[in-house]
Amino acid sequence: MSGAEYLLFILMLSIFLGFELINKVPATLHTPLMSGANAISGITVVGAVALAGTGSETMGMWLGVGAVTLASVNVVGGYMVTDRMLGFFKKKED
Repeated sequence: MSGAEYLLFILMLSIFLGFELINKVPATLHTPLMSGANAISGITVVGAVALAGTGSETMGMWLGVGAVTLASVNVVGGYMVTDRMLGFFKKKED
């Protein structure tokens, strides 16, 4: 198996595994799992900032900037959705 075939196999396996895992999660666990996923995206932001800051090649820098942007949108949006879902469980005060 060549390197490209190996990476394609890993990608397909991770897509299948992720789909199966998400379908088996009960609705009551979605909020805590989303918070955990947002923390992992925060780690992605740190790695993307490290890549963007290397300055070794123009392409690498632009890919790093794109990764920082997309991971930041993912983190902020995820926390907004989590906050909204947790708001459903708060007691309503008159």
